[in-house]
Amino acid sequence: MIQKPQAMILGTGRAVPARLLTNADLEKIVDTNDQWIVERTGIRQRHVVEPGVPLSELASEAAQKALDDAGVTAEEIDLIVLGTVTGDMKFPATACLVQARIGANRAAAFDLSAACSGFLYCLQVAGALMQTAGYRRVLVIGGEVLTSMIDWEDRDTCVLFGDGAGAVVLGPSEGERGVLASFMKSDGSHSSLLYNPGGGSLHPVSVEMVEQKLHGIRMNGREVFRHAVNSMAGALRQVLEDAEMTVEDLDLIIPHQANLRIIEALAKRFRLPTEKVYVNVDRYGNTSAASIPIALDEARRNGRVGPGALVGMVTFGGGFTWAAAILRL
Repeated sequence: MIQKPQAMILGTGRAVPARLLTNADLEKIVDTNDQWIVERTGIRQRHVVEPGVPLSELASEAAQKALDDAGVTAEEIDLIVLGTVTGDMKFPATACLVQARIGANRAAAFDLSAACSGFLYCLQVAGALMQTAGYRRVLVIGGEVLTSMIDWEDRDTCVLFGDGAGAVVLGPSEGERGVLASFMKSDGSHSSLLYNPGGGSLHPVSVEMVEQKLHGIRMNGREVFRHAVNSMAGALRQVLEDAEMTVEDLDLIIPHQANLRIIEALAKRFRLPTEKVYVNVDRYGNTSAASIPIALDEARRNGRVGPGALVGMVTFGGGFTWAAAILRL
């Protein structure tokens, strides 16, 4: 029998840059066109930061909106967990910079790296720490400035990504509301299919690194697609089984917004009607760890889901990593 949920979402928030980069804009930068991008990805535009805008700025804005929505002050936050692969700097953790920006003086803070699975990894880790370490108010953030690691001459990847952040405030569960099941997994043997080689200890920052374009995201799109669909389907089945539910019980599924084809393939696997699958990849592109919390906040605020709704979330990212969760709002 499923155990009583330990943590519930008290509030949500999102932040994206005002600047839009449309497919028409990309046509002026790289050899591509709107039809090619839309047919292969479903993306029509993405939000991108102005030069010099760091992730901590977006993450702090999303966090403050989540706090306001929850009716919780920054001083009440015990822990901040930020999922990202594009932090402001190597260290300190960007979560610490967010802590300072919003004034969460009592909190512990750290970053978690799981690429596009970052938010759901953070959600599970935060819930476990609430259960074992006594934290009562936890800020979970997924955020990326992926345009900081794009090779704008690589038309296969530069059209995919956008910038943004999403956040939730967790508190102790009330009744049946909360995270009912969660799952995460990885397989490092496929890391060469989706990765960012430059800037770490393997290829430290140097003129040669930039000249070889090692700062850019590398991806084998065909293989990533195949693994993503299979892994996301398996993860969703696992949390449904753990929650003793079927997919028909869910009011909405929020998949990682990487590519419309992946989302459609997942929906086909489960025979899901269009109205049960949330899609905003056309407006944001792939925002990695930010995509699910952005979509969750958007779905709550536009009325797609309300209190008591059952929501499934599922994702896949570099590593490979993948994860899923079911929650009752």
